[in-house]
Amino acid sequence: MDEFDIERVADPDLDEPVLVEGLPGVGHVGKLAAEHLLEELESELVRRVYSTHFPPQVSIDEGQAQLACAEFHAVTPEEGQDLLVLSGDHQAQNNQGHYGLTDTFLDIADEFGIQRVFALGGVPTGELIEEYDVLGATTTEDFKETLEESGVAFREDEPAGGIVGVSGLLLGLSKRRDVPASCLMGETSGYLVDPKSAQAVLEILQDVIGFEVDYSSLEDRADEMEEVVRKIQEMEQQNSPSPADEDLRYIG
Repeated sequence: MDEFDIERVADPDLDEPVLVEGLPGVGHVGKLAAEHLLEELESELVRRVYSTHFPPQVSIDEGQAQLACAEFHAVTPEEGQDLLVLSGDHQAQNNQGHYGLTDTFLDIADEFGIQRVFALGGVPTGELIEEYDVLGATTTEDFKETLEESGVAFREDEPAGGIVGVSGLLLGLSKRRDVPASCLMGETSGYLVDPKSAQAVLEILQDVIGFEVDYSSLEDRADEMEEVVRKIQEMEQQNSPSPADEDLRYIG
């Protein structure tokens, strides 16, 4: 197999599509958002990308093996722009792979005439949160103004340390290709899979692009995660020392 191997599945005509990337990352925010789009909107698999930079494994679905890959689906919603959605279960395992895969992804996007790029992800807060802001980074001032109008926050020096992986490289390499690109990052604790953060990101994207989706399944998953958090908090409270215990330890 080649270092980067593209399987052509279908070649639909898309009308000025935008690329939406949602690969695994902090809180699985981008991955959840991309998968929700594919579940809620009619989509068609158009490309698979295989690489020796992905982990050496296969996934199993009802006994059928599938080599690790990334997938592109074409989405043509009744309202809003056409989408090319990039999803998958893995990112590259090294720097060379990240650069090579991102270039390959953009080559495929170019084949479909991509007009804009949206990378979706999470930014960790280190604590559980109630209100989910969406932070942004972009390559053009016009794009920034559009996203600010939809409620995206642009904060100085955030996210600290920049944006790593495919999401970050999509901005950097798209800029070199003169393709407007942005990263939408939902705030998340960083400890758990975060459906609420994924919904916050999708609501921004929905406002910018104009598609319509139902969020019921994401809300159900969020309820499940809140129950998990509640149980964790209860366990922490049960295991926390009483004031008397603290005094005894101090005296000892």
